[in-house]
Amino acid sequence: MAEVEPRPLSDAGAGPAHGVGTAGNGDAGEQEVAGGGGKRTDDFGVETAEEATEPSEPDINELCKEMFTKMSVYLQGELTATCEDYKLLENMNKVTGLKYLEMKEIAVNINRNLKDLNQKYASLQPYLDQIGQIEEQVAALEQAAYRLDAYSKKLEAKFKKLEKR
Repeated sequence: MAEVEPRPLSDAGAGPAHGVGTAGNGDAGEQEVAGGGGKRTDDFGVETAEEATEPSEPDINELCKEMFTKMSVYLQGELTATCEDYKLLENMNKVTGLKYLEMKEIAVNINRNLKDLNQKYASLQPYLDQIGQIEEQVAALEQAAYRLDAYSKKLEAKFKKLEKR
């Protein structure tokens, strides 16, 4: 089995297939995986593991910077979304408050109009009582008129009967 020489890691995208290449000894079946710790295959098709190696210090620093930058962008996005939610809630509260003020004004106007109607009804009450009395008197007069009509018809019938005799 041929041995693969470790190569230093380069920036992403450099070298064949992002750090994956063939070993320098000319064996066609062997490959090195970037960062170590990968698998390689010997001439007989048997996979063997390689020891993982830590990336160099500058790579870790760059990765940390990139992580913190992306985390900062993420957190700023979350905070911006939260602020926008609070602004939306604030606007909804303002609109709701204005609607309640409008409804309060409408209720006050209805209350005022109801009081005015009650006062007008109270001022008309004596006239309504008089109308009720007049209605009762008209009903009594109507009954008297019906009785008088019935009596006059009886008298007329008697008079005609007496005339025939």
